[in-house]
Amino acid sequence: MARVLIVGAGGVGQVVAHKCAQVPEVFSHIVLASRTLEKCRRIAAQIKRPVETAQVDADDVAQMSALIQRVRPDIVINVALPYQDLHIMDACLAGGVDYLDTANYEPLDVAKFEYRWQWAYQERFRSRGLMALLGSGFDPGVTNVFTAWLAKHEFDSIETLDIIDANAGAHGQPFATNFNPEINIREVTAEGRYWEGGEWKTTAPLSVSRMYDFPEGIGPMKIYLLYHEELESIAKNFPTLKRARFWMTFSENYLTHLRVLQNVGMTRIDAVVFQGREIVPIQFLKALLPDPASLGPLTKGRTCIGALVRGKKDGKDKVAFLYNICDHEACYREVGSQAISYTTGVPAMIGAKMMLTGKWRGHGVFNMEAFDPDPFMEDLNRYGLPWTLQKLDAPMD
Repeated sequence: MARVLIVGAGGVGQVVAHKCAQVPEVFSHIVLASRTLEKCRRIAAQIKRPVETAQVDADDVAQMSALIQRVRPDIVINVALPYQDLHIMDACLAGGVDYLDTANYEPLDVAKFEYRWQWAYQERFRSRGLMALLGSGFDPGVTNVFTAWLAKHEFDSIETLDIIDANAGAHGQPFATNFNPEINIREVTAEGRYWEGGEWKTTAPLSVSRMYDFPEGIGPMKIYLLYHEELESIAKNFPTLKRARFWMTFSENYLTHLRVLQNVGMTRIDAVVFQGREIVPIQFLKALLPDPASLGPLTKGRTCIGALVRGKKDGKDKVAFLYNICDHEACYREVGSQAISYTTGVPAMIGAKMMLTGKWRGHGVFNMEAFDPDPFMEDLNRYGLPWTLQKLDAPMD
């Protein structure tokens, strides 16, 4: 029986609160906190179990520390903005509480995300006897666990990895992002980066693409090479890898809008002076775009996210695709959110459950592939993200 403090009341926070409430034997007391208290109260009203709500500015370590001292949680689940990761980790250290997030730290003024800032907390968490689990979403998160499970059960060595993320859904809006617009646009407009031959290689944003035939009737979709943070830890922790890449689908409508917004400067992350005051264009754009949480009742279709691996088994070449398919409308019926939020929120709950039940334990800072994948994979099937293993004849070029 554990007390959990969830920080962040967007679409993912809503899913995490719902899913924690479904597991009362682990999460005996739930506190949902955000800068906007009304968002927390609206989510709490959806849930049959009591959910305590609180207001907190996650950028303010003193406020976070005071909330932790008052609530006395066994774990903090951080589903706020990636800019706030280090502040929340500092508060967890001050309060002596375990930490979990779904996306790695990203500086507010530089469109660059990597794990070195959080890996630097290793000794501080270890010396306090605390655990921090990084990236317990889907990608990163489940994709790391998929890779670990394939390495454990299906391959003697893995040589190439392609993480492939398809949203084969539609919401009917002219232009909207399925998660925080600012984070989404910064991610998509960054240089592509992949691991090959023991080094990182870069590509111009969205300059590398190809078609991929997705399973279970989704069919062929165009995928684009991006950099994604799980590649950093996977390349480090699976030394037999010769190449690791990340791919995502985008509609032509999305890309056309994005190009226009870039061309007119609306995706800039530096401040400009407007009518005597400084504004950041991408933050202003975020205020104009639909709230991702509002897309739940509008979105139809499915997602497909998986790990495509080539390697060796018993001396022979082998290729397999381990994936999940998630239905937007089914997610909305269950928790009031679309599948993008659902596929991030469910693994956050499962990662916390792994820690609280002792199935995943350690002192320090860990990525998802550091632990036995089997109990996590069992819980994916149990809590709404069933997976399928597909044997293939050939890898992707």
